[in-house]
Amino acid sequence: LIRGITRSGSRNLGNFWVDLTRGIVRILVPLALAASVVLISQGVVQNFHGHTAATTIDATNVDADGNALTTQLIPGGPVASQEAIKQLGTNGGGYYNANSSHPFESPNGFTNFMQIFMLLLIPLSLVITFGILVRDKRQSRLLIAVMAGILIVFAGVASLAEQNGNSKLTELQVDQSLSTSQSGGNMEGKEVRFGAAACGVFAASTTGTSTGAVNCMHDSFPAFGGMAPMLHMMLGEISPGGVGVGLSGVLIMALLSVFIAGLMVGRTPEYLGKKIQASEMKLVTLYILAMPFALLTFAAAAIVLRGATTYQAGPHGLSEVLYNYASTANNNGSAFAYQGTGTQWYTVSQGVSMLMGRFFTIIPVLAIGGSLAAKPKVPATSGTMPTHNPLFGFLLAGVIAILAGLTFFPALALGPILEHLSL
Repeated sequence: LIRGITRSGSRNLGNFWVDLTRGIVRILVPLALAASVVLISQGVVQNFHGHTAATTIDATNVDADGNALTTQLIPGGPVASQEAIKQLGTNGGGYYNANSSHPFESPNGFTNFMQIFMLLLIPLSLVITFGILVRDKRQSRLLIAVMAGILIVFAGVASLAEQNGNSKLTELQVDQSLSTSQSGGNMEGKEVRFGAAACGVFAASTTGTSTGAVNCMHDSFPAFGGMAPMLHMMLGEISPGGVGVGLSGVLIMALLSVFIAGLMVGRTPEYLGKKIQASEMKLVTLYILAMPFALLTFAAAAIVLRGATTYQAGPHGLSEVLYNYASTANNNGSAFAYQGTGTQWYTVSQGVSMLMGRFFTIIPVLAIGGSLAAKPKVPATSGTMPTHNPLFGFLLAGVIAILAGLTFFPALALGPILEHLSL
């Protein structure tokens, strides 16, 4: 898509295999190597020993026959290197089932910070690359400002909701206050070495980058806290986007924004010297509809079908279904894990949702890129709407918010919003 914007009168968008090889050799491998060394220095496991048998100090556990268990198998492996690949490549699949909440993957607060940094590094760097390629770094500054604003909002909502605690735990007289002995907040499903607020920041980062790695259990978030990462995914990988699709999401929203602005002032919309016409807008429409269709269609079917029964009833059960299909349709991978998704229905439907969420968005983006590459650049005039000033930034953020709100508000109203109001 970036090449489509920068090229003029061309029918070529480049060679995929060349781009793939360059990305792996020049970016992913060097960064993963450096990140692995940093993680190893902080105590993340890195070996090829497999399981190590350790003698326990206090043999309080017994086996099925009642015999005391005096040894424990500690799993090892090349965890640090896999962790670096997982985070930098926005893959998200953890070496251990507990993912980044496991102490062997992230033993302290610094490694937690490093993992958040690795999540955001390549997606945000690509925005700077975009400004260099289009020869206008002001475009980069605007997109970074919009992305950062959205990311900060969702991280703030999730962190505040977590730090305010769980009302159900308050009823049980559980102390959730901040003190010298504890970080406070809702510690259900959290690691004490991270605290509740750090989990909110990680959750916003992992859902904004299509990663899916977790350092706490998202299903343990309070209603609004859980809605933050859910809605962040529903925006469609735009703040800041994943390593795979990159800037596609936010650039599609930028094209839609300039089109709406052009309709309001009665001019043919332009973006960075390329006219945005009916053919591009039809493809933009297909892109925008693909993810909500994959998400809401299967979520509605899961609620209706008897074979797709969830463990939870009521609004939280709907929230679990919405979150899981939002995750699959947006190539994320995190989950409200209490919901059982090992049934035939969820296995098949989530697989189809993944394919629809990927290919039904990638194909329109490539088609838009090819269409723009074939067009000549038109010089900017006094009537051309600037796309680097705060006005366009607010317009872009507004289009993103309104589009997501109109699409998903009815479902969210019956899920996390109703759950919050019923507490």
